[in-house]
Amino acid sequence: MEIVYVYTKKRSEFGRQCNFSDRPAELHVDILPDESLASNFIEKNPVDRGIQCVQEMSEHEINTERFETETRGINHVEGGWPKDINPQEVEQVIRFRKKVEKDETYINTISQLATTMEHCIRQNNAINIYEDYFSDLAIEETEETPSAKTINVFRDPNEIKRTATHLSWYPDGARKLAVAYSNLEFQRASAETSLDSYIWDIENPNKPETTLKPVSPLVCLEYNPKDVHVLIGGCYNGQIAFWDTRKGSQAVEMSPVEHSHHDPVYKTIWLQSKTGTECFSASTDGQVLWWDTRKLGEPTEKLVMDPNKKGNMENAQGVISLEYEPTVPTKFMVGTEQGTIISCNRKAKTPAEKIVAIYKEHIGPVYCLQRNPFFPKNFLTVGDWTARIWSEDVRDSSIMWTKYHMSYMTDGCWSPVRPAVFFTTKMDGTLDVWDYLFKQNDPTLSLQVCDEALHSLRVQDQGHLIATGSHTGTTTLLELSSSLCTMQRNEKALVTAMFDRETKREKILESRQRELRLKRAGTSAAGNEDDEANNDEEEDLVESAEKDFFYMINADKKKQAAKNAKANQANKDVDNTIIEENGDEDGEKKDTENGEKEDKE
Repeated sequence: MEIVYVYTKKRSEFGRQCNFSDRPAELHVDILPDESLASNFIEKNPVDRGIQCVQEMSEHEINTERFETETRGINHVEGGWPKDINPQEVEQVIRFRKKVEKDETYINTISQLATTMEHCIRQNNAINIYEDYFSDLAIEETEETPSAKTINVFRDPNEIKRTATHLSWYPDGARKLAVAYSNLEFQRASAETSLDSYIWDIENPNKPETTLKPVSPLVCLEYNPKDVHVLIGGCYNGQIAFWDTRKGSQAVEMSPVEHSHHDPVYKTIWLQSKTGTECFSASTDGQVLWWDTRKLGEPTEKLVMDPNKKGNMENAQGVISLEYEPTVPTKFMVGTEQGTIISCNRKAKTPAEKIVAIYKEHIGPVYCLQRNPFFPKNFLTVGDWTARIWSEDVRDSSIMWTKYHMSYMTDGCWSPVRPAVFFTTKMDGTLDVWDYLFKQNDPTLSLQVCDEALHSLRVQDQGHLIATGSHTGTTTLLELSSSLCTMQRNEKALVTAMFDRETKREKILESRQRELRLKRAGTSAAGNEDDEANNDEEEDLVESAEKDFFYMINADKKKQAAKNAKANQANKDVDNTIIEENGDEDGEKKDTENGEKEDKE
């Protein structure tokens, strides 16, 4: 039986609100039981069964079709020349231009355009479109807690993963990131391991924008700051390769094997030059070589890192890190596998004069060496389990250092926008952010970037983006909070005072140690010194040096306190004289009142 109930409504009432009302129940159908159907059923014991009062639904997953983007460049070729003129020939171009410039039509056209151009120039001169209207406003100090967030992750697209050994930011804005991939464990290298390195667009982690195809894996890779299309790379086999991204994935030129390094090239740096084509490289074979990319047939200059200053390759120490400051073009520094930092002068004549100073404190390879961008006399080194800050004036010891960590440290760098902030990476996958104005014993911010070792680190020039490369080729891009990339009030002055204070302290200790060595030399010649007495005397000298240092600080504090006390005493004397004058006036008033009373009586 089919039950149908028809609802009717006029067309004019469509869309109106329904008005419900109460009414008594109505019986539409009454179906009586059919006893004959009972024979079709069998009685069973009661069965408990749980049911849900909702409709059962199924869950399905599906991947939509991925849209892959690709970036392509276009080479602009100058056109509009007649067929018989070759624009590459300078003489033909000059001859044709002279011919055109004598034409009356050309002269009339230029005269008409000159009027319009003059009008535009006057408009530009009338209004300064680059004027900064709020330069006088002070920047408010942010109390935001230090933090960082992951923006993108770039993974090695090959099946056999390799270490991201070096990173380089695109010079013209934070748009691209060049990553060098190499397997530094030579015995575990497979024949199927890819040799390619990549340039990534930071907004597209799915596919690299450009592929660089060297003949040997790249250990380091560096953008040319004067030409954004040019890169220089150091290979695992010691060769130097030079790329122009406009000319494809293959290297434009490579240094010959016989004139290259004999070990992997761990660092290449572009030099400050007029041509923008000069660079130099360092390797664990103990050599620093200078190159000109216009002719990579052989190095223009070389220097052996012999601490004995004799230029002997047998005593050369392998170079892991390299530092060059463009503001001081003749000086550079290297960090070696033996934990030594060597300061050099390129313009010196003899090998002995080229090695200026040697700093020794680390007990392992120096993986990072960088000058502070605000104070070039101070530089940062990372090696073994600590990071150290040095001053060029003190050679025997660093002026500041971090605590010894449980995990090995692998890389580090200064913040380009804040003089007190630097970054370090460790083998446990941790990125530490240090702010020495805020805290010196522990990092201000510690991030667990991944579960594997971090090997490389690079901060973008604006200071708010930082990239880290891991052991399996994963490059993580992070954005720092504004408090870590905004200069604080009086930060430069405070950092200067801190560096000067620590340098002064180390100089006092160094002079005491020098005096002790001179005394030892004099007494050893006489043969009347005992070892225990020497140790006691050394401890006494160190203690006396520390006492002198703290005595100087306390003396300055006492002078300042005495000045403040004098000022307070002067203020009190002024107040007392005012009170005394008021008291005298009150006494005179009382005397006159008493005299008047006596006269009346």
